[in-house]
Amino acid sequence: MAMNDRNRPVYMISVAAQLAGVHPQTLRAYEQKGLVTPKRTSGNTRMYSQADIERLELINELTGEGINLAGVIRILDLQGRLDERDEELDSLHRRLRKLADCVHELETRESVTALVRASDIPPVVRRLR
Repeated sequence: MAMNDRNRPVYMISVAAQLAGVHPQTLRAYEQKGLVTPKRTSGNTRMYSQADIERLELINELTGEGINLAGVIRILDLQGRLDERDEELDSLHRRLRKLADCVHELETRESVTALVRASDIPPVVRRLR
């Protein structure tokens, strides 16, 4: 499975900390609390993606507004659930559009079939109907 660029782990902890505007020890603490989960190399080096950096920036923004880490964890959990529901809703909309297209196609076929059947009736018989 190909990983998109946003989720590809490319930053070591020192670079990630600098990009996120925090100390590397803060990143370790966030990882311990489950706020961020960097990938690990075979040598066990933490590697952060751009998505991780964006998540860290959001954590900084929330804590900067006075929200404690327990609140941040709850907000991120709710945001994750909301994102999952949005994906599910998008999938359902795509399925609904496909079904609507199928129904339209069937209705069109029925109309054409009815026209063809009507044209098969000789004109004399049609006038008697």
